[in-house]
Amino acid sequence: MRGGVSMVRKVLVANRGEIACRILRACNEAGLPSVAIYAENDASSMFIELADEAVLLTGDTIGETYLNQEQILAIAKSTGADAIHPGFGFLSERADFARAVGNAGLQWVGPSPEAIEQMGDKMTARITMRAAGVPVIPGEEIEHEDEADALAAIEAASHRVGYPLLLKASSGGGGKGMRAVHAPEDLIESAKGARREAIAAFGDGRVYLERLLTGSKHVEIQVLADRHGRTIHLGERECSVQRRHQKVFEEAPCATMTSELREAMGQAAVAAAEAVDYEGAGTVEFLLAPTGEFFFLEMNTRIQVEHPVTELVTGVDLVREQLRIAAGEPMSCGPLMMRGHAIEVRLYAEDAANNFLPAIGPLTVFRPPEGPGVRLDTGVREGDEVTPNYDPMLAKLIVWAPSRHEALQRMRRALDEFVVLGTTTNIRFLRELCDEHEVIAGATDTTTIDRIWPNGWQPTVPRAVEDMALMAAAVAESAGLHRKQSMASTGGQGQPSPFETIGRRFP
Repeated sequence: MRGGVSMVRKVLVANRGEIACRILRACNEAGLPSVAIYAENDASSMFIELADEAVLLTGDTIGETYLNQEQILAIAKSTGADAIHPGFGFLSERADFARAVGNAGLQWVGPSPEAIEQMGDKMTARITMRAAGVPVIPGEEIEHEDEADALAAIEAASHRVGYPLLLKASSGGGGKGMRAVHAPEDLIESAKGARREAIAAFGDGRVYLERLLTGSKHVEIQVLADRHGRTIHLGERECSVQRRHQKVFEEAPCATMTSELREAMGQAAVAAAEAVDYEGAGTVEFLLAPTGEFFFLEMNTRIQVEHPVTELVTGVDLVREQLRIAAGEPMSCGPLMMRGHAIEVRLYAEDAANNFLPAIGPLTVFRPPEGPGVRLDTGVREGDEVTPNYDPMLAKLIVWAPSRHEALQRMRRALDEFVVLGTTTNIRFLRELCDEHEVIAGATDTTTIDRIWPNGWQPTVPRAVEDMALMAAAVAESAGLHRKQSMASTGGQGQPSPFETIGRRFP
C-alpha cells in the first residue's frame, strides 16, 4: 500500500499510557474506530477506556507484551484493524516491525522500514546526511565490532577529531552509550563504558566520535511528508535544557532564532527527509553553535514526546496529519505560520533531590492545573498506582501565551497549582527551573542544568512542609470549604484559596 492509494478504516495503537491516550483521541476525532492493547498490569489504565476495543496481551514482561510483534499483529488481524500506530518508544523505530506490518497487509503509520533503518543507525545517518549536503558535526565513524580493533581505531581517530570529544552509540538513543571525553587519558575507559552500555541497551557495541561542541543549543525541526511529493517543515523546538541527555524543558520557537536561521535549518531538515524518501511526521535534530553554525545530530522517525509545543504555535494536529498521510491523503496544513510561544515540561515520578531516581507509590491526589492556555497530556489519574514497570513520566504540562515572557509566567502559575501526593515528583524542580536566569533570558544550552546545580538539585523548601501545604490545598479544594465559608461570611468577597497562595509561600 505504501506509495499508492490506501485507506485507513480502523487503527490499532501499539503503545500505552499518555501517547496511547493522545493517539486514541485523535482517532476518535477523525471518526476512526480504534483498538487498544494492554498488559495485565495496565488493566485499569485510562487509555483502555478511550478505545473502541481493548485486547489483553498475554505475558508478564514488556518483551512478552508491548514488544511482542507476533502477538500484536495477530490482534490487529483478529479485530479487523488495518493500520498500526506505534506512538513513540517500544516498537516505534523498529524497522523489522514496520516491515512485518506491511508484509501482513496492514498500514504502518510512519515512515518506510528503509528510512527507519537509514536514520536509526547513527553512523549511516551521518554518511547519508553528508551526501545530502546537510552539515554534520566533525567526527569519524568506527565500524569495528571487535573491541580491541574498535579501541585502537577510536584512539587513532581521537587525534584527528581533537578534544573535547563525544563518544556515541551507533544504535538507539536516550543518551545511552554516550560519553564526553575531555582528556586523552580518559578515552579508553570511556570507550569501554560506552560500548558496554550500548551492547546492553541495543545489542550493538559500535560507537563513533564527534567533536564536543560546548555551549551549543539543542534545536530540532518538525517535518511532515506525504505521498504526493510534499515535504515541509513546521518550525523549530528548543530542547536544550536536559539532564543526562534527557529533555525536561522544551519550547517553541527558540528564543534566539532568526527568520533567516529558521529557514536555513528548515531547508536542511527537508533535505534530510527527502534524502531517505521520508513519509509522515519526523524530527530532525541539530546542535546550534554560539557562532550560528548548525550541525545534524540525528533524525527521530516517529512522533516526538514534545510535539505539543509545535501544535500549539502552528495550529497543526500532528497526529491527525499522521493518520491522513498513512491513509494516502495529502497533508491538510498550509505554509508555516507560527504564533505566540509554547513551553512544555515533563512531569516525572522521581526524586529530583536524589539524583532523579524513579519513585513509586499511589497517586492519592492528582490535581492538574486549569485555566486559559494550559494543556495536559497524561495517561494517569487520581487513584492510579505508579509502579516500576514502565517509564515514570506522569504527564506533559504544556502552556501557550502570546509571548515567551507570558508563557513563562503561565507555566509558573500552572506548576504552582499542580498538586500530586502519594509519590515523589519533580514539580518543585521544574518550578525552580522557571525562575533561573538562564531560562528567563533564553540563554540555555545543553549544559545548563549541570552548570546551575553542579552538585545536584536540592529543594529550597523541606518536602514534609511542602506536602502538608499541598495536602491542605487539596483537601480544601475538594471540600470547597474556603470558598463557601468565606462567601457566607463576607457576602461573596472570598479569601484566596490555598492554590492561589501556595506559590507565594513556596517560590
